[in-house]
Amino acid sequence: MMTAAKAATFSAASLHLDTEAEIERICGWIRETVIKDLRKRGVVLGLSGGIDSSVTAALCARALGPGKVTGIFMPEHDSDPESLRLGQALAAATGVETVLEDIGPSLAAMGCYTRRDGFIRQIVPEFGEGWGCKVVLENALSSRGYNISWLVVAPPSGEQSRHRMPLEVYLGMIAAANMKQRTRKQIEYYHADRLNFAVAGTPNRLEYDQGFFVKNGDGAADFKPIAHLYKTQVYQLAAALGVPEEICRRPPTTDTWSLPQGQDEYYFSLPYDRMDICLYGLDNGIDREAVGDAAGLTADQVDAVWRNIASKRKVAEYLHAMPATMLD
Repeated sequence: MMTAAKAATFSAASLHLDTEAEIERICGWIRETVIKDLRKRGVVLGLSGGIDSSVTAALCARALGPGKVTGIFMPEHDSDPESLRLGQALAAATGVETVLEDIGPSLAAMGCYTRRDGFIRQIVPEFGEGWGCKVVLENALSSRGYNISWLVVAPPSGEQSRHRMPLEVYLGMIAAANMKQRTRKQIEYYHADRLNFAVAGTPNRLEYDQGFFVKNGDGAADFKPIAHLYKTQVYQLAAALGVPEEICRRPPTTDTWSLPQGQDEYYFSLPYDRMDICLYGLDNGIDREAVGDAAGLTADQVDAVWRNIASKRKVAEYLHAMPATMLD
């Protein structure tokens, strides 16, 4: 348990890093892990134009040299064009090799979009060509005490509407969306096998802890070099690594649904900087009043966030688990 004196000095600054020392530490670990432990020649990773994949690519390029890093752009029908543009900017800044793989036709052939749309039409029959959709999560600080997911749709004219989803619809939509992450990982491992490279995963600590990844999709990787870093710390490293300012300013997005969406709207319910403070406080035994002061929350609200964290950790146990066997 953290002492009262330490709790009294707790603030967002408690998450600040010595960035150059941390970069050197991670780069040394990458070299040891990829070359010695995994016995691979380099690294493959998906580039999304987001902060996490950008920092991971920049770290790998510094550790191994840009010629030993291949970034893969994998847009699909619902992707924001900005994701590809920003990913290309990161590649230009770091000098890593890149490959463009449009996975939209593959997803369409597997029925990703038609399966999703079929579930949506169970509650919005008129949903069709030109419409947008997303799934949103009710704020963790709501008075309900539990999470409720909503379907948001918008016709071509633009006005959005929100709808409660039966469990069957929710599970069906998520199952269809998860096809995107698993298809991307298949492409990553194709190029990794072709080059004898290792696949880098890009989750930060918040995502890794809370299960914000798809099992055997973006959760699959040979190593995950930033999984110990809170997202605010990932942004700190981004600045030190020279990640393009446009990427550093971009709000975290899911880039999964056809309507624009931030990660806090889809999964975490609070902006990442406040979630980081709450998670850090919980992990380090800081009292709820001190965490609330740092995050701009009441003590009761901190309790609500901590309950939400505990609930998501239970979900993450399955996502992290290895396949069950009867081997000793």
